[in-house]
Amino acid sequence: MRPADYLAFYAEHFHTVEVDSTFYACPSARTVSNWAARTPEGFIFSVKVPRVITHEKALVDCDADLKQFLDAMDILAGKLGPVVFQFPFFHRSILRDRHEFLDGLVPFLKKLPSARKFAIEMRNRDWLDAEFANLLREHKMALVLQDRSWMPSPGELNFDPITAEWTYIRWLGDRKGIEEQTTTWDKTIVDRTSELTSWVDYCYQIKQRGVMIYAYANNHYAGHAPATIEQFRTLWHSKGLPQLGAPQRMAREPSLFDD
Repeated sequence: MRPADYLAFYAEHFHTVEVDSTFYACPSARTVSNWAARTPEGFIFSVKVPRVITHEKALVDCDADLKQFLDAMDILAGKLGPVVFQFPFFHRSILRDRHEFLDGLVPFLKKLPSARKFAIEMRNRDWLDAEFANLLREHKMALVLQDRSWMPSPGELNFDPITAEWTYIRWLGDRKGIEEQTTTWDKTIVDRTSELTSWVDYCYQIKQRGVMIYAYANNHYAGHAPATIEQFRTLWHSKGLPQLGAPQRMAREPSLFDD
């Protein structure tokens, strides 16, 4: 299969994709248009905000960068899903504490357009508390839920981590640990049955609350991201839970040989 066909093939098997490349740079309008053209109606792109905003400038003097990025993403129209601010772990040499972080975050959130879905991923676990969750809730912004070796799971938090009418889940795992076993991401290396079973239960609970769920797996979670998603689906169905919908297919161009 040609690399140019990967996205269309992926979209036949999954409802949505998390775009990692946008973290490194804002894509061109032509690139974004191609994404939209190669996927069916209803397919959703979740995109990471460029690191120049979250890492290099840490939300300071980045209005132009953010506008450029959001303007490019607008090309996706109805296929644009959550826009994710993936923050690094902030050492005290960069930000003294969460209060200094919030001093910059609060005015920044007020400038975000309300028509889009935004999510925040934090890596300073001690900064996660009810006050922070309430701030996100006030702005209808989702807190990214992570399955990562050094971050708390939803069950370990002493507050409700659902801060919007939707939530965003990332199955990330232990990057360093799994890279000691493999750097070829074509099969499952780590058995995540126990963790994914817990996630199935949790997702069902919040789905019962009417919460829309966007969930994505990294290759570093178990060894092969598509297999992780398939295992989640299998575990979900094995519990007799409501059927998960199938992805839509691209409409074919009419052929002279169609009936």
